[in-house]
Amino acid sequence: MPRKGPVPPREIPPDPIYGSVLIQKLINRTMLGGKKSKAEKIVYEALKIASERLGGVDPKELMEKVVDNVKPIVETRSRRVGGATYQVPVEVPERRQISLAIRWLVLAARARGPRNMVDKLADELVDAYNGKGGAIAKRDEVHRIAESNKAFAHLRWGRR
Repeated sequence: MPRKGPVPPREIPPDPIYGSVLIQKLINRTMLGGKKSKAEKIVYEALKIASERLGGVDPKELMEKVVDNVKPIVETRSRRVGGATYQVPVEVPERRQISLAIRWLVLAARARGPRNMVDKLADELVDAYNGKGGAIAKRDEVHRIAESNKAFAHLRWGRR
């Protein structure tokens, strides 16, 4: 950890099959208890199933489109002014957009019915590709909250 300045972001190597950093991030987020090989099997099988359902779309392109559909543009941050706490809408940095999108995909897949994770993740990927599903609902909810708190946007900068 450096004493001064920001911590440099960790480099994530691309996944071995498709050469995509996004797919590697999805594998890392899907992993539970350090079982990476199991997470890889789940993600690769889910990508294969989702690709077949969408008419043979390349899994790398599928993942890029899904993340683009799910990533949020704005979110709210708590800001304390005087004795009150306001939810101030702020733009989301690109790295956070991607990490939130992948997090929401995996959480929405886990929240689906009592089936195996491969089918749940494949269903969520297909739904997100088509602009619906749990991850898209989460993004819409975050956007709606930011829109409803647009009146506090002037508090983004200024006195602390």
